[in-house]
This record gives sequence, C-alpha cells and structure tokens, in this order.
Amino acid sequence: MAHAPIDHRGKVWLVCNRASGSNDDAALEELLAAFAQAGFAVDRVIRFPDEPAPRRDDMDAAGVGLLSVFGGDGTTHSVVTSACGWEGPILVLPGGTMNLLAKRMHGDVPAPEIVARLPRAPLRTERPTVIRSRHGVGLTGALAGPGTIWNEVREAMRASKILEFVATAGQAITHSATAPKVTCAEVDCGREDGYAAITITPEEDGLYANGYYAESLADYAGQGIALLNRDFRKGPHDELGHHRRLRLVCPAGEPMGLLIDGEPFDGAAEEEFEIGTCDVDLVTTKEFDG
Repeated sequence: MAHAPIDHRGKVWLVCNRASGSNDDAALEELLAAFAQAGFAVDRVIRFPDEPAPRRDDMDAAGVGLLSVFGGDGTTHSVVTSACGWEGPILVLPGGTMNLLAKRMHGDVPAPEIVARLPRAPLRTERPTVIRSRHGVGLTGALAGPGTIWNEVREAMRASKILEFVATAGQAITHSATAPKVTCAEVDCGREDGYAAITITPEEDGLYANGYYAESLADYAGQGIALLNRDFRKGPHDELGHHRRLRLVCPAGEPMGLLIDGEPFDGAAEEEFEIGTCDVDLVTTKEFDG
C-alpha cells in the first residue's frame, strides 16, 4: 500500500544493537549522517537491549513519525513485535549478519543507501507475510530440530570465546547426529525418520519448508557450518513443499530445538505454524533496487 510522504520535521526514533554483526559506532555515525542528509531528524537513539524496544503508547505520546531499527534479524523481531498495533511505519535497516527482512524490504544494499532513497518518492509500505505460532510471529523464518544447537556455537563465536567455541562445536556435531530428529507431519512430506533441521520460510504464497539431513559426522560438521552462516541451501536437503499451515513432530516425544528469527524458544514435541500477515507497516524501497 502507498502512504503519503513522511513530514521530514517529524521525529525519527532509531533502535540499534551494537552486538549485531555490522553495527559499531562508526556504522551508527555514518547512518545518522545519512538520515541528516536525507532531511530526517533522529530525535532519539535507543540502544537495544540495554534500553527496551519502544511500544506503541510511547511513540504516540512522543509524536514519533518513523521508527527505524538498525540491527540483526533477532533485534528486528523484538522491535517489530514490541511495536505491534502502532499505526506508523517502521524502517528495517541491515545492521546484523544475515539481514533477511531488510533484504526482503529493500534488496541487498547497505543501510545509508536505503536512507538516501527515502526522499525520492512518497514512502511505500507493506505488511509482508509472516509465520504465526504459539510463540508469536516469525518475520524471517523458523528452524526446528537438533541442528538448532549450532545457535550456541554461533553465540560463542560472536563473543570471541575460542575455547567455548571449540567445545560447543564438537558437542553440536554429536548432538546433531544423535539427538531425536524432527518430522513434517503433512502428507508425503519428506523422510519418515526425520531431519536434523527443518526450516520454514514465509513467502507471499505460503510457508516453504526444507528438511536438512546428513549421512556421517563429517556431513553434520559441514552442515553445521552452513547453519552457522544461516546459509541452509548449501546443505543436503529435501524440499518439503509450501503450506498454509504445517505441523512438526519429534517422534521420540522429546521437546524440539526451535529458533524463530534466529532467537531460541522452548519447543515442544509438536509445534504448529501457519501463514499470517505482519501487524505493522514496514517501509519498502524495492522499486529503487537495481
């Protein structure tokens, strides 16, 4: 849907997370300069998670005209879900490792370039498809199965804890290979013995599922590297189709590992997911991409 141009005199709140992959002080200063060049006044910088993500009532009371988030997919998840019900637009900027939602809204371009696009035309916004589950909304995707243990390896690597990284990597290989797998309960939906990881991705026409498997410890190690990079396509997998709703099951009856937008959640032995629509307007500049 199209919206009228934002009043450049209106307030902009910017949420940033220094722990995200490409979000240091220099990058923040460059981004603030880009906002100023584009004619937007950044009234407040919120440093998440030390400061909480803003809520609708806070922004309405302050007269915020645009909320922007500069962080990874996990930070974006927190900010967008916290702002649920707000009538203003949210600008998602790439400030993390994968930046999947930012790429969906703008293409694969850096944050200052996205901001520079804003004055060119009336802002356009979308309410993209999302994943809905009992855990809330997934903006970019979900990952279920023992392979989610690689998230702990990623966190050790991000924190530059080398000994912890080596230890958790070894544990992750073993766990991925031996822990109970997860199956997709839909008809004709992959291997009966299940997968080390099943990914669910929201797209315009449904939820796309892929099941990732391996045949040896070496394969699990290689697949773990792909999971670290969230580049799942490089691992051996089965396409499990697209669905409006799907159910994942751990046949052993044990709680499954679960990540939503890269953040851990407590999975049960069965989890259901369905397609939904985002509850807030997200700014898109895709028409300028390329």
